[in-house]
Amino acid sequence: VQLQASGGGLVQAGGSLRLACAASGRTFSSYGMGWFRQVPGKEREFVCGIRWSAGSTYYADSVKGRFTISRDNANLTVYLQMDKLKPEDTAAYYCAATKSVLYGSAWYLRERYNYWGQGTLVTVSS
Repeated sequence: VQLQASGGGLVQAGGSLRLACAASGRTFSSYGMGWFRQVPGKEREFVCGIRWSAGSTYYADSVKGRFTISRDNANLTVYLQMDKLKPEDTAAYYCAATKSVLYGSAWYLRERYNYWGQGTLVTVSS
């Protein structure tokens, strides 16, 4: 199973970026997908998540109203639309897949995710 994240880059504050995470592998099967982010010296933190089947979404308070997660089931791809970006959104963004049934705060737990993609760097200039 492989998760390939893309779409990072440099953007000015107030701007937008869209990240994509494509899953591949003959046996790929998961309950949901999440996006996390990490800055040097800090723990990787949950950004948002989505269930493949129902499309239910979950967001960290810091990104609610600015970020939107969506999925394309046919192509096993998850997107993260990031609007109204702030300098504090600067981080390496990672996508992850979970095979667990998650409720509420369980989405925030890194250990509940089975597969991780490589990071894609997002830099927001002030």
